[in-house]
Amino acid sequence: MILVTGAAGHIGNVLVRELLADGCRVRALVLPGEDLKALEGLDVEIFEGDVLDPSTLEHAFDGVDYVFHLAGIISIMPGQDGLMRRVNVEGTKNIIHAAKKAHVKRMVHTSSIHALSRKWKGCIDECVPFDMHNAAGEYDRTKAEASLEVLKAVREGLDAVIVCPTGVIGPYDYRGSEMGDLLRSFMRRKPHFMIDGAYDFVDVRDVARGLILACERGRQGEVYILSGWQVKIFQLKQMVQDLLGWHSASIYIPNRLAKFSAKFMPFFYKLTGQTPKFTTYALETVLGNSNISNQKARSELGYQPRKMTSTVADTVRWWLRDDHS
Repeated sequence: MILVTGAAGHIGNVLVRELLADGCRVRALVLPGEDLKALEGLDVEIFEGDVLDPSTLEHAFDGVDYVFHLAGIISIMPGQDGLMRRVNVEGTKNIIHAAKKAHVKRMVHTSSIHALSRKWKGCIDECVPFDMHNAAGEYDRTKAEASLEVLKAVREGLDAVIVCPTGVIGPYDYRGSEMGDLLRSFMRRKPHFMIDGAYDFVDVRDVARGLILACERGRQGEVYILSGWQVKIFQLKQMVQDLLGWHSASIYIPNRLAKFSAKFMPFFYKLTGQTPKFTTYALETVLGNSNISNQKARSELGYQPRKMTSTVADTVRWWLRDDHS
């Protein structure tokens, strides 16, 4: 039996699909009352529990051989830091404890490229340390701290590996992830404010397959970066609109002006409840170092990310289906 936490999320539901296609028995850990549209029609055992409630985890781990830990909170706006820290850090500690108690054969922990130090100047690979004091934001710090807890557990005997995906996009994005919303925004016929930035985007299906490969082939205690391709934001927009057969206007914002206006975005969020496109965190991400290597995952796991044109095409087609448009 394989347990997947965060199974109703974007990576989670795609991982469940991949595991089922491989003939695995899958138990999906979901929150009580959670929207399970992403798992509808799948032959998966649904188990209601909470990574913050250890009493529910004991039964969730009954008969489990492998656990993929994906449950977490991603937020770059104010007001979520406390809950994000509890879920991302304390929740991971609870999963580690339950995995040890259940004597699982392996735990695969999903971290993030943002858990690694942003001070690195060269190509980002697995030599870059986790930085739990990262000044960029609480999300980065919590993912780093959780990853360090996993490595600590490895030293204590737990068989675990860590994967660090980059910017995940792709189909089956039922809840509208931040990366997915960026891509989907380019499907609207309106002028788009743009900056001269880039990021490393990776297909969600390749991340799911990379997680499985890490479970099967990864070395205990190792970290694997699951990246895709460095793509400029304007190129992503062009890919989307090439498929749609039309192109909207682009209004380029100088980077200095974007950085200045980003300082006021938290106030915009508090007033409107809408997540702004240009936040300080987002700008640091797309204007920072996105030279990221997945060579270790390629050589040790056999990881092979597909071309971004294929990802964008499949994602746009998925969004255009009647039930997702």
